[in-house]
Amino acid sequence: MRKTLLALAMLCSSSVVVADIKIGAVDPAKVLEQAPQAEAARAMLEKEFSGRDQELVALQQQYRTLEESLSKNSLMMSLEQRNNKERELRTLQRDIERTQEAFRDDLNLRRNEEFGKLQREIYEAIIKLAEREGYDLILSEGVIYASDKVDLSDQLIKQLEQQYSQSKSTP
Repeated sequence: MRKTLLALAMLCSSSVVVADIKIGAVDPAKVLEQAPQAEAARAMLEKEFSGRDQELVALQQQYRTLEESLSKNSLMMSLEQRNNKERELRTLQRDIERTQEAFRDDLNLRRNEEFGKLQREIYEAIIKLAEREGYDLILSEGVIYASDKVDLSDQLIKQLEQQYSQSKSTP
């Protein structure tokens, strides 16, 4: 980002005629939100992790059922039975915590992998757009304002939609 600002400052202060320079801007958050590849990645991750999520929900339900049973029947249980149920609850709680932590870690890792791929794809699409449309400079993060005239986000999203539909039609 610092290089981008330095390049822009050099362009503005140099003897280059600024009117001959074509500059655009991209809103990366908007592109990540609206690109069909992002929605496909989210859906894929949801599908990939739905089984594990259901297992976790089942464990939590099992814990609640066991806890309710202990609460209702504790007065009728012997001390040994109550201690065994409490031990079972603690063990189940630890299992749930370990499962949740592993689930979060794995989900975050996969999300980072998928969105890393998407960021590379977006970067490559920006380069293609810049070369095809003859842009000299495309700014991204750190842009305080970009008018619709220089904001290429919508154009980039359309390009990504085309790439996505082409990748889905090609086996």
